[in-house]
Amino acid sequence: MSEALYNAAILRLKLAGETVHRLPAADGSATRVSPVCGSKIIADVALGPDGRIVAAGLDATKACTLGQASAAVVMEHALGMDAAALSATRTAVADFLAGRAETAPEGWAMFAPARPHRARHPSILLALDAVLAALAEAGQVAA
Repeated sequence: MSEALYNAAILRLKLAGETVHRLPAADGSATRVSPVCGSKIIADVALGPDGRIVAAGLDATKACTLGQASAAVVMEHALGMDAAALSATRTAVADFLAGRAETAPEGWAMFAPARPHRARHPSILLALDAVLAALAEAGQVAA
């Protein structure tokens, strides 16, 4: 891997992603494991009456550096989102990583060095996938 892939912003976020944030009472929980590297992320969501995330918890302690950094970004940006908004964010991040979009959604630009490393994209998307699965478990699906 290129040293530029693990830039200072990602390494700072990795430290934040190492902290376990679980919810004691969640409306939905899900675990996702990357088939590529074995990274594992557990997501919990608590929802408001409108289906928007009012609290989120992520355990990314068994994820790689990129997965932990991504988990920290998700923790910063998921509050207030519903399944449709989170799904749109996941699509936008995937499009950015794949080069189909030139700009990243807010908070995701530091992953630009990973764009040529296609095998690392699932690790970056893993936290989003886990939260989307937790939303689905809570009965919320993207419209």
